[in-house]
Amino acid sequence: MASTRERARLRLRLRGAVQGVGFRPFVYRLARELSLSGWVGNSPHGVVVEVEGERPDLDAFLLRLEKEKPPRASIQSLEASFLDPSGHAGFTIRESDDGGSATAVILPDIATCPDCLRELFDPADRRYGYPFINCVNCGPRFSILTALPYDRPNTTMARFTMCQACRREYEDPSDRRFHAQPNACPACGPHLELRDERGNVLATRHEALRRAAEAIRAGDILALKGLGGFHLLVDARNEEAVLRLRRRKHRQEKPLAVMLPSVESVRALCRVSGLEERLLRSPECPIVLLARRPDPADEPVAAAVAPGNPYLGVMLPYTPLHHILLRELDFPVVATSGNLSEEPICTDEGEAVTRLAGLADGFLVHDRPIARHVDDSVVRILLGRELILRRARGYAPLPIQVGRPLPPVLAVGAHLKNTVAASVGAEVFVSQHVGDLETVQAFDAFRGVIGSLESLYDLSPVIVAADLHPDYRSTKFALGAGPPVVRVQHHHAHVAACMAENGLEGPCLGVAWDGTGYGPDGTVWGGEFLRVSGARWERVAHLRTFRLPGGEQAIKEPRRTAIGLLHELFGDALFAMEELAPVAAFSPRERGILQGMLARKINTPRTSAVGRLFDGVAAILGLHLGPQFEGQAAMALEWAENGIGADEAYPVRIAQGPSALLLDWEPLLWAILADARDRVPVAWIAGKFHNALVEGIVAVAGQIGEERIVLSGGCFQNRYLTERAVRRLRAEGFRPYWHQRIPPNDGGIALGQIVVASRALEEGRCVSPSPDNW
Repeated sequence: MASTRERARLRLRLRGAVQGVGFRPFVYRLARELSLSGWVGNSPHGVVVEVEGERPDLDAFLLRLEKEKPPRASIQSLEASFLDPSGHAGFTIRESDDGGSATAVILPDIATCPDCLRELFDPADRRYGYPFINCVNCGPRFSILTALPYDRPNTTMARFTMCQACRREYEDPSDRRFHAQPNACPACGPHLELRDERGNVLATRHEALRRAAEAIRAGDILALKGLGGFHLLVDARNEEAVLRLRRRKHRQEKPLAVMLPSVESVRALCRVSGLEERLLRSPECPIVLLARRPDPADEPVAAAVAPGNPYLGVMLPYTPLHHILLRELDFPVVATSGNLSEEPICTDEGEAVTRLAGLADGFLVHDRPIARHVDDSVVRILLGRELILRRARGYAPLPIQVGRPLPPVLAVGAHLKNTVAASVGAEVFVSQHVGDLETVQAFDAFRGVIGSLESLYDLSPVIVAADLHPDYRSTKFALGAGPPVVRVQHHHAHVAACMAENGLEGPCLGVAWDGTGYGPDGTVWGGEFLRVSGARWERVAHLRTFRLPGGEQAIKEPRRTAIGLLHELFGDALFAMEELAPVAAFSPRERGILQGMLARKINTPRTSAVGRLFDGVAAILGLHLGPQFEGQAAMALEWAENGIGADEAYPVRIAQGPSALLLDWEPLLWAILADARDRVPVAWIAGKFHNALVEGIVAVAGQIGEERIVLSGGCFQNRYLTERAVRRLRAEGFRPYWHQRIPPNDGGIALGQIVVASRALEEGRCVSPSPDNW
């Protein structure tokens, strides 16, 4: 974790009722009390705060800001980013910033506020038990918006005419519902219906909710129409019901998220820090990855919820409907996206009955249309900061500030974990999570998100930014979109995204580690060290390559990746070594086929991907051999590490390759095989493996000589790898940077594409430069 003496700068962007309510004087007093320097000022969109000091004081400031804010203040969105100190002296209240374009910043959907929650459960209130209660401080925003400006006629609430009581609230400047666009009540607003698996109405209003709760108690799978789409709900304690959900959803082992009634019920199952509790209770209300308690005080969730996983993805109720249902049930429920695997989340009740046929036993729906799908966001605390792993509800489409005006650019992102982005002035609007573009439905959703971005921001892009991979659906779309296309190398985009959100221009050494990315040399990249400055990059080092027998199939089966690694050591003699788990996992006939493929180099592309190295080592250790969801074997290897021999590391070798340094894994692999043969505990082996990779980063950084080291790519979702890398780099005098507001995985690619393409446009280029152009 971060040193208690570490100084940093915390930048906060707050939106909501934060102007004219004594908020800036409150911030001033709090900062002075904590001996923090910096400033606070109004902006066209809310309030911006910068405070500088030691980390414990900054953490205290962040936690106290929300708890102690002025009574009339309401925070609808809070974005926190930690940056390098800038040497602020004292603390000041700056003059209001009236300059700059008041670009329409669309607020994300916001969790139910405490005032509405009190009314929801007050029998004397006219909205008692009403599942669509909201006010100006909470409720749906992005998911109901059809056009700008954000007025009721431009939302899906346009069909509902306010009753006289609601209209009085809406028009009264002193009322909490003054110009609350989704304002409604039981007399004039949306209502619930319970439908059977064929779509027939069984009950309405509160009776529908009561019977839905009974169905969940009985073990049924309920499809619930929520804020940005459907959830599939099932009793999280019921092993058989959870397994049935997995079978129907075609989701074999990937963890499922759980919704619990309260923070107290979360604490019974998981360890919860102060920062994690802040996230759970925040207006964003994301899924938070929490460490499970080894001995939960309460009845644990079923093993099938997250098999073998020491973490649990947990969220609290964030809509009135969820609050009422969870209070009625008073036990944890699985709350997973309402879709089949690889498809986008359902948003319409008619569509849901068709697409979720055979999956859900019943449907709890309402008649407020959803304008656009929005999944739940996923966040974890890493090194004392938020790390967003999936950016959607609560965060999208808030912009990322890039510090200088950019031309209007559309970025279409990657193929997996897709998001798209658009630049408007000095802001980049990154869309909600779209997902993997594997199906027709997913690609239709991708095109819909692009159309929505262009419409909402009146965007006419001068260029479109896309990945170099010729077979990505997103790239093919870009090539047919009309404007000129700037092709951005995948790992360059990763590094550029992390640099952008950390306010870095370059040069930096980017460490871009993931599972796959198109390499200009015809290999599959993913273990890259890139020197990056603006639109220019140079591949200065990479992981030593090895073959993937079966290509795409090897990505899905770690045992194949292990065969590719081991073949580099043993050659064809490997296929007689049945004592090795990956070899024993294949029949003699299959081994013969693999041997022939490798000998003739047929469908065996070479890769430098660290993600594939994780897969191969996990298979060698017998942790995961067969079909996997993305990253499953790598996660098993991460979870196996438990601090035994915390500072020991396997050897790695830095060698000079034909055009760049090589991080050679061969000494590491021989050592792993020796330890596995000697029955060294897997936890010890996993720890030494992680430590070896970190020492490889430090060694390459030492040879390249750049002070600023940027960590990006899906491998840096690994908590142990990232935290140890940051600590070791700092210990050696480097300045490491990692992601906060944008995911390190491919969900951050679109931001990087925007930054690189804008620079390429300035330089008159049509692709991001290759190393030959450095």
